Amino acid sequence: MPRPTTAQITYGSVTVVFSTLAMLLLSQTASGVGIAVIALAALGLGLLVAVTVPLPKQPAASAARSVPVASSAEGRVPEQRGAMLAESVREPTR
Repeated sequence: MPRPTTAQITYGSVTVVFSTLAMLLLSQTASGVGIAVIALAALGLGLLVAVTVPLPKQPAASAARSVPVASSAEGRVPEQRGAMLAESVREPTR
């Protein structure tokens, strides 16, 4: 799982703080249970916002460069092994 970006942490934190304040002011609750429920709801909302922030896309140039290098290296390895294997296993001549 990738690390969260700065934007994800910021948006999630701001959402938790402001939603907690808004829900506490709107509900006017004074009980500990009510405050705990509001805090859990705000944490869940902050997590939802942080997860839905789009991740930055990687540049297409770096992704395009890495694909041919890996495929050409993989393509050469089986040929070399096959050639070495064919030379090492020879039938005896009479």
